[in-house]
Amino acid sequence: MSSAVITQQSALEAFCDRLRSSGRIAFDTEFVSEHTYRPQLCLVQCASETEALCIDPLAGLDLDPLWQVLTDPAHEVIVHAARQEMLFALEGSGRRLARLFDVQIAAGMVGMEFPAGYGNLISRLLNVVPQKGETRTDWRRRPLTDRQIEYGVADVQYLLPLYDRLTAKLEQLKRREWFAVEMEAFQVDIENSLTRERWRRTSGSSGMSNRCQAVLRELWTWREAEAERRDLPPRLILRDDLMVELAKRKVGDPKHIGALRGMERPELRRAIPDLAKAVQKALDLPDDQLPVSQRIESNSHLSMLGQFLSSALTSICRGADIAPSIVGTANDVRELVNYRLNGVLDSEGNIPILARGWRSEVVGHLIEELLAGRMSIRIADPHSEHPLVFEEARK
Repeated sequence: MSSAVITQQSALEAFCDRLRSSGRIAFDTEFVSEHTYRPQLCLVQCASETEALCIDPLAGLDLDPLWQVLTDPAHEVIVHAARQEMLFALEGSGRRLARLFDVQIAAGMVGMEFPAGYGNLISRLLNVVPQKGETRTDWRRRPLTDRQIEYGVADVQYLLPLYDRLTAKLEQLKRREWFAVEMEAFQVDIENSLTRERWRRTSGSSGMSNRCQAVLRELWTWREAEAERRDLPPRLILRDDLMVELAKRKVGDPKHIGALRGMERPELRRAIPDLAKAVQKALDLPDDQLPVSQRIESNSHLSMLGQFLSSALTSICRGADIAPSIVGTANDVRELVNYRLNGVLDSEGNIPILARGWRSEVVGHLIEELLAGRMSIRIADPHSEHPLVFEEARK
């Protein structure tokens, strides 16, 4: 398998012509996200059955021929932890990667750890010790070293063998259809993330009143616009904890904002009038325009059932050779319990994820049977890897 770095447009187009005849393409990227609003794409690695090449986006290349190949449904694109690669494709072409196969998700669906690192998968499935040493490299610097190029190529050369092993396991467990559903949901979620109200994910914002959420939303919107304008990561514009504190205080007076500890930086001092306007805008909103809380109302019995059944979920998944963390979280279990007992939909107004599709088949129905009292749990062997046994409840 030959390898090199493409820095000329003609070489890139020739490589893409060769890729078009390949049914499977391994794909990876190296990027730097610490200094800019959007991650900066610094290197692209692709491999077919016969060659593996690095492509240098910083050489002024037009990557459109590559996106055309990678988004063509004639190919299956194999990636590890494909979120950022998907985003690069969407930003570069407006289209998703074609027939995406994420080896990390596939590994979780056949009982391996999730999320599993690339090196872990290579070691466990291929019995190969991957090289290390470039994980913290600055991929913006040129020229690239031989070691960086070798590292970049290694990130794709094992993807096709991993695909073969994981596909065989999915076939053995009859989970190819489940995997296809999961990959579609994964890509839809990434596409939706570009327009989703991401301010709700602000660290420390849980439990806020609707009015406080409105203030946080305005501050987050201002921060995003300012970060994009200055091409800086949002956290360097205004920290999450400062936004949350301003939202909780609900005060639009510039003097009060300026008195908050952490607002001493000169650029923040200059931004105080804009912050005050954002806060006041939220305070002036009528009640019917406030954000609607998406949190589950907690109570003691719901929390207790959720905690207990989360352990049951873990046991069910391990017995079924699927990673518990890819099936659902403790919050997913609480949402299922709340739905079955009280008819409450999940935080986004949908039927809870554990009551839908393959997740319902794996754990949802069994949890529902436990809630209805038709199934019971007992400890069979406390020394076993699977000590819990599920059986029909005695009448």
